[in-house]
Amino acid sequence: MGIKTSQPGYVLQTQSAESDQLVLSLSGRVSLDDADRLLAEMENASAGRTAGVVKIDLADVSYMDSAGVLTLFRFEEKIRREGGACVTLHLPDRTRGIMGLIDRQGLSMPTLRGEKAPTGLMEAAGDAGVKFYSDFKTLMTFLGDLIAALVHLARHPGEVRWGDVLFTMRRTGAEGFPIVALISFLIGLIIAFMSSLQLKQFGANIYVASLVSLAIVRELGPIMTAILVAGRSASAYAAEIGTMRINDEVDALVTMGIDPIRFLAVPKLIATVLVLPILTLYADLFGIAGGLIVGVTGLDLTPYTYLQESQRTITLFYLLSSMLKALVFAFVIAWIGCQRGFQVRGGVEAVGAATTSAVVTSILLIVIVDSVFAVVLHYVG
Repeated sequence: MGIKTSQPGYVLQTQSAESDQLVLSLSGRVSLDDADRLLAEMENASAGRTAGVVKIDLADVSYMDSAGVLTLFRFEEKIRREGGACVTLHLPDRTRGIMGLIDRQGLSMPTLRGEKAPTGLMEAAGDAGVKFYSDFKTLMTFLGDLIAALVHLARHPGEVRWGDVLFTMRRTGAEGFPIVALISFLIGLIIAFMSSLQLKQFGANIYVASLVSLAIVRELGPIMTAILVAGRSASAYAAEIGTMRINDEVDALVTMGIDPIRFLAVPKLIATVLVLPILTLYADLFGIAGGLIVGVTGLDLTPYTYLQESQRTITLFYLLSSMLKALVFAFVIAWIGCQRGFQVRGGVEAVGAATTSAVVTSILLIVIVDSVFAVVLHYVG
């Protein structure tokens, strides 16, 4: 007596030839969409049989892809684990060829990288320390290569790709100017407004100009400009070089005998170092202008009085220290952005991870460097 089960693509017939034998007759097409369903039906048909022989007749199978073959292998492995035997009858040549391409032993071997076991607090701290050391080592190695490339190009300025330098300056500077100006203007306006709420209680309205100009020029102008440029440019550098990395374009440069750091990283570094101090100056001006709006409209100060007080507060030392910060921040942005791009391995998701890492790492280093500047300039000034 046979049990006929019809499913889209194939037909499975189950017959019990003898008490210790089971015959499964398969016909039609077996593809990836039917694999799980077929395995479930075959397991249901053999349920309750702890021993014996299961024969699978494939005489009427018109098509079977690799998913169907893997389904037969999975079913055969199940029968063997239960102490039985599985025999395939009337195997088509096409299906036999697919079976020959599959490594049966490899299917039963454990994975090369198993599931990671939960780690304790100390082990997690150790892993974090190892990752930090490895990342720090990679950053320092790239920094050395970058400095060596700069020294070489300083001796051979004709090898610098000045066209790429100008292009990067336009993208980093001219296209970044509106957002830098707007953010700086709003920050100056906010600082002036918040400080005026306290200072005007004591009749010290004039000192709002000093506070805004000093805060903008010494700290907020350079660091806010650097953070904005890091968000725009460090991510762009990492994404551009990372995409070239996964497309093997960087390897092609090496094959042609071109140093990829000189070819890709140095023009970006030169452009960033040239542009960021200029953007910082504009940020200082727009920040003071934002404070001027509050001083004129809310504190009854004249523009001349406000600007005169700002000029008295800003010394040449503060201005030069602001430019020095901008130069160092620019170097950090280009260094981290390019290094994260060259570090990309894998597919497109690695580019996104490198872009995020470039922004986060560059901003973190900018804050650390600014903290060092704050301490050093306090004693130097």
